[in-house]
Amino acid sequence: MADNTPAGSTTDGAIQVGGPQQPIDARVSAPASYDVADFPVPHGREEEWRFTPLERLRGLHDGTAVADGAGVKVEVTAPEGVTVETVGRDDARLGKAGKPVDRVAAQAFSSFEKASIVSVPKDTVLTEPVRISVHGEGGVAFGHQVIEIGAFAEAVVVLDHTGDATLAANVEYLVGDGAKLTVVSVQDWDPTAVHAAQHSALVGRDASFKSVIVTFGGDLVRLHPRVVYAGPGGEAELYGLYFTDQGQHQEHRLLVDHDTPHCRSNVAYKGALQGKDAHAVWIGDVLIRAAAEGTDTYELNRNLVLTDGARVDSVPNLEIETGEIVGAGHASATGRFDDEQLFYLMARGIPADEARRLVVRGFFAELVQQIGIPDLEERLIAKIEAELEAAVA
Repeated sequence: MADNTPAGSTTDGAIQVGGPQQPIDARVSAPASYDVADFPVPHGREEEWRFTPLERLRGLHDGTAVADGAGVKVEVTAPEGVTVETVGRDDARLGKAGKPVDRVAAQAFSSFEKASIVSVPKDTVLTEPVRISVHGEGGVAFGHQVIEIGAFAEAVVVLDHTGDATLAANVEYLVGDGAKLTVVSVQDWDPTAVHAAQHSALVGRDASFKSVIVTFGGDLVRLHPRVVYAGPGGEAELYGLYFTDQGQHQEHRLLVDHDTPHCRSNVAYKGALQGKDAHAVWIGDVLIRAAAEGTDTYELNRNLVLTDGARVDSVPNLEIETGEIVGAGHASATGRFDDEQLFYLMARGIPADEARRLVVRGFFAELVQQIGIPDLEERLIAKIEAELEAAVA
């Protein structure tokens, strides 16, 4: 399939070799911690907060947001053999994938009462996806979910967010040795919702983890996917698709921490923006530590600006502490419609509006196909079509 990359300027971030042991973590205001008191209240000048409109977080960042019991309703539909539990804060599995890295994630970890744990036993191959529905009911909530995949098991999990809420959450993925986990996280919120979450994946030896994040709705969505490796041979694929509409703020901040030899990662996020004050932020951090010989990694971000008044901030970062790697690279591009593509289609009798829709469909098609769940793909394609009707009608 042809790469429908938008026309426009292309910027590749600088590659830094060497440096301190924690070059990426040194750019944040506080070390990772489970305790919210270890994080200063952000003021917007910090590196990790400078793109986020703090006033629209509704107090999730400064401790003034309080759970009111009317936040979200969580329902899990799972195939036979899958264990679904609701556990208290003292369960030993909570926090195994990694500590919170900012104040909102720490606030969520300190504030949730019950956590949901979905476990797939070792050697189990699921033929149907696990579906987790998170439906907002208008209030403030703090959540915690754990997806645990046993050794050599295979599973697909859909995490579907709908409704209206002010939600801060942590989601953990524990992928056992030799296991394969695909997670599709859909943010299809009502226009007034606020959602901030840290997604932490711990990938076992020779295990495969694929994440597909799809963001459409919400007033403000700020997601922080992170990957670390528990043994050599691990693979991580992080895909993302977002459509940022008028007034929306959608922010995706990724970190792939290569601290283990002979692991691989691939990151590809694509977004389209339309309308006044539509703002998309993509931060892609990849760290290759000195011990991570044989690493193979690449990350890219592409953005298609459909109308005037939209803004994109795209920052790929790659830091390397060893020269013994297979490959490493990153790229970012933002632009408008490719005039050559439009001319090609219009020259074959396709009207201009339909030609624009075809270009955008092609732009997103590669990532939609990564989902692999027909009914969900159809739903998301319909959502894209609805957005395009407003964008290019």
